Amino acid sequence: MYQLLKQIVKTGIVSEPPPQADEALRQLEQRLPEAILGHIGRALAIRHVDAGSCNGCELEIHACNGPHYNLERLGIKFVASPRHADMLLVTGPVARNMEVALKRTYDATPDPKLVVAIGDCGCSGGIFGESYASCGRVANVIPVDVAVPGCPPTPTAIMQGILTAISAGKRS
Repeated sequence: MYQLLKQIVKTGIVSEPPPQADEALRQLEQRLPEAILGHIGRALAIRHVDAGSCNGCELEIHACNGPHYNLERLGIKFVASPRHADMLLVTGPVARNMEVALKRTYDATPDPKLVVAIGDCGCSGGIFGESYASCGRVANVIPVDVAVPGCPPTPTAIMQGILTAISAGKRS
């Protein structure tokens, strides 16, 4: 035990240096709260819908809520009910058994609503395309305001897609 403690003291703390600040992320973090307050006047409420994805996009969405990106401090929160949501974040190709559920979720979201399709599968159907089991891209089922490509897209790209949807929604 003494040898182990001696080795720990001799080695010290070993860890990676913190990542350098990303300038694009810094600019995005400045513009996003302004756009949200300008368009909605309060926090943006998002309802996430998994329409049949592989969960790769979900991991990146969860990373957005982590300490590095921390969407909550930018005025974005995720809600459990579409009735409380301002925006739908839809991932994956729409499976046939999720088609009705996605339409009902879209109908339950109050106007004005925004829809962001996340990932290659949500934008174009991905490797699944349209088949007996898949309706393909999200736009085949509900209207989409912004599509964020990538397999999976980075958290910064997801945040940029949210900003683009808010900016486009403000003009209309």
